[in-house]
Amino acid sequence: MSGKERRGTMTSLVAGGAGFIGSHLCERLLAEGEAVVCVDNLVTGRRANVEPLLAHPAFTFVEHDVVDPLPPLPRVDRVFHLASPASPPAYLRHPIATLRTNSEGTRRLLELAARDGARFLYASTSEVYGDPLEHPQREEYRGNVNPIGPRAMYNEAKRFGEALTATFGRAHGVDVRIVRIFNTYGPRMDPEDGRVVTNFVTQALRGQPLTVFGDGSQTRSFQYIDDLIEGMTRLMAVDYRKPVNLGNPEEHTVLRFAHLVRDVTGSSSPIVFAPLAEDDPKLRRPDISLAEALLGWTAQVPLREGLARMVEYVHHAEGLP
Repeated sequence: MSGKERRGTMTSLVAGGAGFIGSHLCERLLAEGEAVVCVDNLVTGRRANVEPLLAHPAFTFVEHDVVDPLPPLPRVDRVFHLASPASPPAYLRHPIATLRTNSEGTRRLLELAARDGARFLYASTSEVYGDPLEHPQREEYRGNVNPIGPRAMYNEAKRFGEALTATFGRAHGVDVRIVRIFNTYGPRMDPEDGRVVTNFVTQALRGQPLTVFGDGSQTRSFQYIDDLIEGMTRLMAVDYRKPVNLGNPEEHTVLRFAHLVRDVTGSSSPIVFAPLAEDDPKLRRPDISLAEALLGWTAQVPLREGLARMVEYVHHAEGLP
């Protein structure tokens, strides 16, 4: 018997719910008539992201670090684990917290799911593929990751989180899901989070030079936040326990993307080059064949359109020029 059948309303816990992705997920679940418990320690999440939801009668905000023992919580039907620093500057500032959130925090949330008989979704990342030798990246590809490199606190934390999720599911019968998220952008990204989209958009709006690391020939694939949320909710609804890629397979060089951002913002900022960071992946493009077959899902929002929405948000909400 489902939670909805038991009590009339499905209840989801969203760990990291005040973050960029988490806040959009909370909003979507509330719109679908669910009750939402948002848990966030506000280290990288922002209270402003969920401020409009606080007055909603079905929304509960709990300020808490999932590494610590969980406070008393209502019985939940689903657990979405999005709690973790996710941008390079954030996980470099909080390296041990990143490792612990994806290990100890994952265990605590899995134990909560086991207690309640809840379905569990772990938000992993395309970073588990490292600097890939396979292109595009399929879920079966096991990656090329430096386990002691400068990004290891994130890459290896997510790889361990996947292993813990899969193993706990088998050992304790928890109904688990794993999503590997590729570069995602949109409103509510922290303008200072250091990722390529926010870097370029904020630099362009401020009239600052757009900083391209390396020669700009490295590639990325960018999906709009609405597409990701649609894919995650579809994955939570199907019976599949192995990892699933969610990303936009349209591939762009970083230099080409810089020119697109200048065009969308109407900026005349120059493009400057800086040394490439160690272990920065040279290629990144998802193979989404599985998501298409399993979920009937593909990315829908064109990059130029999504960028225009994000630029409008940054312009107004963040007070940039």
